[in-house]
Amino acid sequence: MLASIKTLLLSVVDYAGLFPPAKLDLQQAMANYACYQTTAYAWMLGRFVLPASRLREFTELLPKFSTPQQWRLSVILSQDIESDIKKVRSLDNNKAIAVTSLEIPPLPPTEIKKALSHLPKGVDSYFEIPLHSDIEAYLAVLSHTGASAKIRTGGVTVDAFPSVTQLYECMLAFAKAPIPFKATAGLHHPLLGKHPLTNEPDSPVAEMHGFLNVALVAALMYQQKITREEALELLKESSIEALQITQDSISWQDYQLNLVEIEQTRQKFFRSFGSCSFDEPIDDLKKLKLLS
Repeated sequence: MLASIKTLLLSVVDYAGLFPPAKLDLQQAMANYACYQTTAYAWMLGRFVLPASRLREFTELLPKFSTPQQWRLSVILSQDIESDIKKVRSLDNNKAIAVTSLEIPPLPPTEIKKALSHLPKGVDSYFEIPLHSDIEAYLAVLSHTGASAKIRTGGVTVDAFPSVTQLYECMLAFAKAPIPFKATAGLHHPLLGKHPLTNEPDSPVAEMHGFLNVALVAALMYQQKITREEALELLKESSIEALQITQDSISWQDYQLNLVEIEQTRQKFFRSFGSCSFDEPIDDLKKLKLLS
Protein backbone atom coordinates (compact mmCIF):
# COMPACT_ATOMS: atom_id res chain seq x y z
CA MET A 1 0.00 0.00 0.00
CA LEU A 2 1.46 3.32 -1.11
CA ALA A 3 1.47 5.94 1.66
CA SER A 4 0.29 8.60 -0.80
CA ILE A 5 -2.88 6.68 -1.67
CA LYS A 6 -3.57 5.79 1.95
CA THR A 7 -3.20 9.43 3.00
CA LEU A 8 -5.46 10.61 0.17
CA LEU A 9 -8.21 8.08 0.91
CA LEU A 10 -8.00 7.58 4.68
CA SER A 11 -11.55 7.36 6.15
CA VAL A 12 -12.83 8.92 2.93
CA VAL A 13 -16.00 6.82 2.34
CA ASP A 14 -18.98 7.64 4.53
CA TYR A 15 -21.10 4.54 4.08
CA ALA A 16 -24.66 5.41 3.03
CA GLY A 17 -26.10 1.99 2.27
CA LEU A 18 -29.59 3.09 3.29
CA PHE A 19 -29.79 5.48 0.36
CA PRO A 20 -30.35 5.00 -3.39
CA PRO A 21 -29.37 3.28 -5.50
CA ALA A 22 -28.52 0.57 -2.91
CA LYS A 23 -31.44 1.48 -0.62
CA LEU A 24 -30.80 -1.38 1.81
CA ASP A 25 -32.84 -2.05 4.91
CA LEU A 26 -31.19 -0.85 8.12
CA GLN A 27 -30.18 -4.25 9.43
CA GLN A 28 -28.44 -5.19 6.17
CA ALA A 29 -26.67 -1.83 5.94
CA MET A 30 -25.46 -2.22 9.53
CA ALA A 31 -24.28 -5.76 8.79
CA ASN A 32 -22.30 -4.49 5.81
CA TYR A 33 -20.67 -1.72 7.84
CA ALA A 34 -19.75 -4.13 10.63
CA CYS A 35 -18.21 -6.47 8.04
CA TYR A 36 -16.26 -3.66 6.35
CA GLN A 37 -14.71 -2.76 9.71
CA THR A 38 -13.04 -6.18 9.79
CA THR A 39 -11.54 -6.08 6.29
CA ALA A 40 -8.09 -5.06 5.11
CA TYR A 41 -9.69 -1.90 3.67
CA ALA A 42 -11.29 -0.67 6.91
CA TRP A 43 -8.87 2.28 6.84
CA MET A 44 -10.89 3.76 3.95
CA LEU A 45 -14.16 3.51 5.85
CA GLY A 46 -15.57 6.66 7.40
CA ARG A 47 -18.87 7.14 9.16
CA PHE A 48 -22.16 5.25 8.95
CA VAL A 49 -24.72 7.67 7.49
CA LEU A 50 -28.07 7.53 9.30
CA PRO A 51 -31.18 9.74 9.30
CA ALA A 52 -32.07 11.08 12.75
CA SER A 53 -35.53 9.56 12.30
CA ARG A 54 -33.98 6.08 12.48
CA LEU A 55 -31.76 6.53 15.53
CA ARG A 56 -34.11 4.60 17.80
CA GLU A 57 -34.32 1.70 15.33
CA PHE A 58 -30.53 1.77 15.04
CA THR A 59 -29.98 1.50 18.80
CA GLU A 60 -32.49 -1.36 19.03
CA LEU A 61 -30.59 -3.30 16.35
CA LEU A 62 -27.14 -2.53 17.75
CA PRO A 63 -26.93 -5.50 20.17
CA LYS A 64 -27.10 -7.85 17.16
CA PHE A 65 -23.67 -6.72 16.03
CA SER A 66 -20.23 -7.23 17.48
CA THR A 67 -17.67 -4.82 16.04
CA PRO A 68 -14.10 -4.06 17.09
CA GLN A 69 -14.67 -0.31 17.15
CA GLN A 70 -17.26 2.33 18.02
CA TRP A 71 -19.97 3.02 15.50
CA ARG A 72 -19.07 6.43 14.06
CA LEU A 73 -22.27 8.04 12.87
CA SER A 74 -23.00 10.89 10.53
CA VAL A 75 -26.58 11.78 11.38
CA ILE A 76 -28.76 13.46 8.76
CA LEU A 77 -31.09 15.95 10.37
CA SER A 78 -34.55 16.86 9.17
CA GLN A 79 -35.98 20.37 8.97
CA ASP A 80 -36.91 19.98 12.66
CA ILE A 81 -33.36 20.51 13.83
CA GLU A 82 -34.07 21.12 17.52
CA SER A 83 -36.03 17.89 17.87
CA ASP A 84 -33.37 15.89 16.04
CA ILE A 85 -30.58 17.33 18.19
CA LYS A 86 -32.44 16.07 21.26
CA LYS A 87 -32.44 12.58 19.71
CA VAL A 88 -28.70 12.86 19.09
CA ARG A 89 -28.02 14.03 22.64
CA SER A 90 -29.92 11.03 23.99
CA LEU A 91 -27.00 8.89 22.75
CA ASP A 92 -24.40 10.73 24.84
CA ASN A 93 -24.09 7.89 27.37
CA ASN A 94 -24.00 5.09 24.80
CA LYS A 95 -20.32 4.12 24.64
CA ALA A 96 -20.85 2.01 21.50
CA ILE A 97 -21.86 5.06 19.45
CA ALA A 98 -19.98 8.23 18.54
CA VAL A 99 -21.93 10.85 16.58
CA THR A 100 -19.02 12.57 14.87
CA SER A 101 -20.88 14.61 12.27
CA LEU A 102 -24.27 16.07 11.45
CA GLU A 103 -25.62 16.68 7.95
CA ILE A 104 -28.18 19.43 7.54
CA PRO A 105 -30.60 19.54 4.57
CA PRO A 106 -30.75 22.57 2.27
CA LEU A 107 -31.80 25.69 4.16
CA PRO A 108 -31.95 29.35 3.13
CA PRO A 109 -28.81 31.18 4.31
CA THR A 110 -30.87 33.11 6.86
CA GLU A 111 -32.06 29.83 8.42
CA ILE A 112 -28.51 28.50 8.66
CA LYS A 113 -27.69 31.19 11.21
CA LYS A 114 -30.51 29.92 13.44
CA ALA A 115 -29.51 26.28 12.95
CA LEU A 116 -25.91 26.93 13.94
CA SER A 117 -26.99 28.02 17.42
CA HIS A 118 -28.56 24.62 18.11
CA LEU A 119 -25.67 22.41 16.99
CA PRO A 120 -23.51 20.69 19.63
CA LYS A 121 -19.88 21.71 19.95
CA GLY A 122 -17.19 19.24 18.95
CA VAL A 123 -19.28 17.63 16.21
CA ASP A 124 -18.61 18.35 12.53
CA SER A 125 -21.58 19.92 10.78
CA TYR A 126 -22.21 19.86 7.04
CA PHE A 127 -24.78 22.18 5.50
CA GLU A 128 -25.99 21.05 2.10
CA ILE A 129 -25.64 23.75 -0.54
CA PRO A 130 -27.69 23.38 -3.75
CA LEU A 131 -25.32 23.75 -6.70
CA HIS A 132 -27.76 26.02 -8.54
CA SER A 133 -27.97 28.44 -5.62
CA ASP A 134 -26.09 31.64 -4.82
CA ILE A 135 -23.10 29.89 -3.25
CA GLU A 136 -21.56 33.16 -2.08
CA ALA A 137 -24.57 33.85 0.13
CA TYR A 138 -24.10 30.48 1.83
CA LEU A 139 -20.37 30.95 2.25
CA ALA A 140 -20.89 34.36 3.84
CA VAL A 141 -23.01 32.73 6.54
CA LEU A 142 -20.78 29.68 7.07
CA SER A 143 -17.46 31.53 7.06
CA HIS A 144 -15.64 31.55 10.41
CA THR A 145 -18.30 29.38 12.09
CA GLY A 146 -16.37 26.10 12.02
CA ALA A 147 -19.18 24.57 9.95
CA SER A 148 -18.62 22.81 6.62
CA ALA A 149 -20.46 22.47 3.32
CA LYS A 150 -21.97 19.47 1.60
CA ILE A 151 -22.56 19.17 -2.14
CA ARG A 152 -24.31 16.58 -4.29
CA THR A 153 -22.16 15.13 -7.04
CA GLY A 154 -24.76 12.78 -8.50
CA GLY A 155 -27.84 10.68 -7.94
CA VAL A 156 -30.06 8.15 -9.71
CA THR A 157 -31.04 10.44 -12.59
CA VAL A 158 -28.84 12.01 -15.25
CA ASP A 159 -29.81 15.55 -14.28
CA ALA A 160 -28.62 14.95 -10.70
CA PHE A 161 -25.00 15.20 -11.82
CA PRO A 162 -23.40 18.65 -11.92
CA SER A 163 -21.35 19.55 -14.94
CA VAL A 164 -17.58 19.62 -14.62
CA THR A 165 -17.73 23.42 -14.69
CA GLN A 166 -20.39 23.56 -11.96
CA LEU A 167 -18.36 21.23 -9.78
CA TYR A 168 -15.19 23.24 -10.35
CA GLU A 169 -16.83 26.58 -9.57
CA CYS A 170 -18.31 25.22 -6.36
CA MET A 171 -15.03 23.70 -5.16
CA LEU A 172 -13.16 26.89 -6.04
CA ALA A 173 -15.58 28.96 -3.97
CA PHE A 174 -15.00 26.63 -1.01
CA ALA A 175 -11.22 26.86 -1.45
CA LYS A 176 -11.28 30.65 -1.54
CA ALA A 177 -13.51 30.94 1.53
CA PRO A 178 -11.92 28.61 2.82
CA ILE A 179 -14.63 26.22 4.00
CA PRO A 180 -14.24 22.43 4.27
CA PHE A 181 -16.66 20.28 2.32
CA LYS A 182 -17.87 16.76 1.76
CA ALA A 183 -19.50 15.34 -1.36
CA THR A 184 -22.35 12.90 -1.55
CA ALA A 185 -23.83 10.65 -4.23
CA GLY A 186 -22.38 9.65 -7.57
CA LEU A 187 -18.74 9.13 -6.56
CA HIS A 188 -18.64 5.34 -6.74
CA HIS A 189 -15.71 5.23 -9.15
CA PRO A 190 -12.14 6.59 -8.95
CA LEU A 191 -12.05 8.35 -12.32
CA LEU A 192 -14.52 10.11 -14.59
CA GLY A 193 -16.42 7.65 -16.75
CA LYS A 194 -19.80 6.51 -18.03
CA HIS A 195 -21.63 4.09 -15.73
CA PRO A 196 -25.18 2.84 -15.04
CA LEU A 197 -26.86 4.92 -12.35
CA THR A 198 -28.66 2.01 -10.68
CA ASN A 199 -28.45 -1.77 -10.59
CA GLU A 200 -31.58 -2.16 -12.71
CA PRO A 201 -31.20 -3.76 -16.19
CA ASP A 202 -32.70 -0.67 -17.87
CA SER A 203 -30.72 1.82 -15.79
CA PRO A 204 -29.84 5.12 -17.46
CA VAL A 205 -26.13 5.69 -18.06
CA ALA A 206 -24.37 8.94 -17.25
CA GLU A 207 -20.89 10.36 -17.03
CA MET A 208 -20.04 10.08 -13.34
CA HIS A 209 -17.40 12.16 -11.58
CA GLY A 210 -14.42 10.30 -10.10
CA PHE A 211 -13.48 10.53 -6.43
CA LEU A 212 -9.77 10.61 -7.33
CA ASN A 213 -10.44 13.51 -9.70
CA VAL A 214 -12.30 15.41 -7.00
CA ALA A 215 -9.76 14.67 -4.25
CA LEU A 216 -6.77 15.67 -6.37
CA VAL A 217 -8.33 18.84 -7.73
CA ALA A 218 -9.36 19.76 -4.18
CA ALA A 219 -5.78 19.28 -2.98
CA LEU A 220 -4.25 21.30 -5.80
CA MET A 221 -6.82 24.06 -5.27
CA TYR A 222 -6.26 24.13 -1.52
CA GLN A 223 -2.51 24.32 -2.06
CA GLN A 224 -3.06 27.06 -4.68
CA LYS A 225 -1.19 25.09 -7.30
CA ILE A 226 -3.58 24.87 -10.24
CA THR A 227 -5.27 27.13 -12.79
CA ARG A 228 -8.91 26.99 -13.87
CA GLU A 229 -8.16 25.38 -17.24
CA GLU A 230 -5.97 22.70 -15.71
CA ALA A 231 -8.40 21.97 -12.88
CA LEU A 232 -11.18 21.45 -15.42
CA GLU A 233 -8.89 19.16 -17.40
CA LEU A 234 -8.03 17.11 -14.31
CA LEU A 235 -11.71 16.77 -13.36
CA LYS A 236 -12.21 15.26 -16.84
CA GLU A 237 -9.26 12.85 -16.55
CA SER A 238 -10.30 9.25 -17.17
CA SER A 239 -6.93 7.46 -17.41
CA ILE A 240 -4.89 6.29 -14.45
CA GLU A 241 -1.84 6.44 -16.73
CA ALA A 242 -2.01 10.23 -16.50
CA LEU A 243 -1.18 10.08 -12.78
CA GLN A 244 2.27 9.40 -11.39
CA ILE A 245 1.80 7.81 -8.00
CA THR A 246 4.77 7.05 -5.76
CA GLN A 247 5.18 6.22 -2.10
CA ASP A 248 5.56 9.88 -1.14
CA SER A 249 3.68 11.87 -3.78
CA ILE A 250 0.98 12.03 -6.44
CA SER A 251 1.61 13.99 -9.64
CA TRP A 252 -0.40 15.01 -12.67
CA GLN A 253 1.32 16.78 -15.54
CA ASP A 254 3.71 19.25 -13.89
CA TYR A 255 1.83 19.36 -10.58
CA GLN A 256 2.91 17.36 -7.55
CA LEU A 257 1.37 16.82 -4.14
CA ASN A 258 3.51 15.54 -1.29
CA LEU A 259 2.25 13.67 1.78
CA VAL A 260 2.04 16.78 3.95
CA GLU A 261 -0.04 18.63 1.35
CA ILE A 262 -2.34 15.66 0.84
CA GLU A 263 -2.85 15.24 4.59
CA GLN A 264 -3.52 18.97 5.08
CA THR A 265 -6.15 18.89 2.35
CA ARG A 266 -7.98 15.92 3.81
CA GLN A 267 -7.94 17.36 7.33
CA LYS A 268 -8.87 20.93 6.44
CA PHE A 269 -10.66 20.94 3.09
CA PHE A 270 -11.93 17.81 1.31
CA ARG A 271 -13.25 15.72 4.19
CA SER A 272 -15.08 12.71 2.71
CA PHE A 273 -17.72 11.52 0.28
CA GLY A 274 -20.92 9.61 0.94
CA SER A 275 -21.48 6.42 -1.02
CA CYS A 276 -24.15 3.74 -0.84
CA SER A 277 -21.45 1.26 -1.90
CA PHE A 278 -18.13 0.56 -0.23
CA ASP A 279 -17.36 -2.42 -2.48
CA GLU A 280 -17.46 -0.51 -5.78
CA PRO A 281 -14.74 2.00 -4.86
CA ILE A 282 -12.56 -0.82 -3.48
CA ASP A 283 -13.08 -3.06 -6.53
CA ASP A 284 -12.27 -0.25 -8.95
CA LEU A 285 -9.13 0.73 -7.05
CA LYS A 286 -8.01 -2.91 -7.26
CA LYS A 287 -8.56 -2.91 -11.03
CA LEU A 288 -6.34 0.17 -11.24
CA LYS A 289 -3.73 -1.68 -9.12
CA LEU A 290 -3.88 1.00 -6.44
CA LEU A 291 -5.04 -1.61 -3.92
CA SER A 292 -4.10 -5.26 -3.69
